Amino acid sequence: MPELPEVETVVRSLAGRVSGNVILEASFTSKRVTRRGFAATSKALRGAVIQRMDRRGKHILIHLDRGLLHVHLGMTGKLLWNADTTPYTRAVIELTNGVLVYDDVRQFGRVEFYSTIPQNITALGPEPLDIAFEEFEERLRARGLRIKALLLDQRFLAGIGNIYADEALFAAGIHPGAPADGLSHKRARRLYDSIRSILELAISLRGSSISDYVDASGARGEFQTRHQIYGRTGLPCARCGRRIRRVVIAQRGTHYCPTCQRL
Repeated sequence: MPELPEVETVVRSLAGRVSGNVILEASFTSKRVTRRGFAATSKALRGAVIQRMDRRGKHILIHLDRGLLHVHLGMTGKLLWNADTTPYTRAVIELTNGVLVYDDVRQFGRVEFYSTIPQNITALGPEPLDIAFEEFEERLRARGLRIKALLLDQRFLAGIGNIYADEALFAAGIHPGAPADGLSHKRARRLYDSIRSILELAISLRGSSISDYVDASGARGEFQTRHQIYGRTGLPCARCGRRIRRVVIAQRGTHYCPTCQRL
């Protein structure tokens, strides 16, 4: 699933193009992606002016002069600019200066209109690149989860998923099964710094293209070439040479080095 760096890349590649545009027409073809009803959603969007586009966690928010268009890429969603439609096109948004095309093979994503920001967005935790260390450490202490499970909880921090949780924990030298509330002040600080530096680098490299993810122009990201731990099961650790292991934590495949990330 696209995470914070990938979604941020899509937003940056589209925000300047769509802001100030009027939505001329909107069409939808998947009841799994657009659940409100095609006719009602089209009517709500038609004639609306796009004021701005931004990101909250893994969610794309297109703010209108009346309401909000919410896009979540799910597992295989692509929000493309002036792209050709395909058999997997689930939504087409015609604007005054171009077309937004939403493609989604597995249809786990969402394209929905809301009159106000929905509860699942307002319930998200702080942004990892905005939160101060003091609040980060306080939130670590408040939950008794294993640290990998906590990082995946969008109410703790918004936007971190499997890739960047694994990469940040490896960079900080913390075992993914370590209790979050048991991390020392020094280790908490190391994790905080690792999260921020890895996310910032991933954004600068336009995210990680593992399978389906591309930006609005259809270009792949490059951060996957910098992965130190994620998806490298059985390969030697770049630091110590020991083979990387994979376990399941919070129902997600989790990669770690048993030497560099001792429990």
